[in-house]
Amino acid sequence: MQERQWIAARRSEVDALAEELTKQLQKVQVERDELAIAERVLNRLAEQVQADAEAVAPVAAQVAGRAVMLVPHRSDAADEGALPGDCRRILAIVREADGPVQVRAVGERLGLDASVRDKLEPLRAKMTKLADRGWLHKRPDGRFTARS
Repeated sequence: MQERQWIAARRSEVDALAEELTKQLQKVQVERDELAIAERVLNRLAEQVQADAEAVAPVAAQVAGRAVMLVPHRSDAADEGALPGDCRRILAIVREADGPVQVRAVGERLGLDASVRDKLEPLRAKMTKLADRGWLHKRPDGRFTARS
């Protein structure tokens, strides 16, 4: 009779272990799926960075299924005509200013609600990208000036 009790107890232990391992396996499979997605996103970003580095004129790229324009480096583009229209407007506003301008001032000239910070962040990103590509100069105080 003791053998049967031992077998029943051991079977219960093994069943509990099997259930725990099944749960762990499910978690591992979910993480593997997430890693596969992350790898695909990383590959897309790497392709876009490479294409961006090679861009001479604006190139349409896909981000989250939407077409976006990549800003070329100033040295690669013949003139401002290679820039998207919104970037050309930003450059014109910065050039017209008497001195260094804040993002808020450019946003106001573009008709954005400058009192809402979230409305200015996309503009700040565009101006920073223009500075990174040599079209504008970003000063340490966060203001921007036009390159000569």
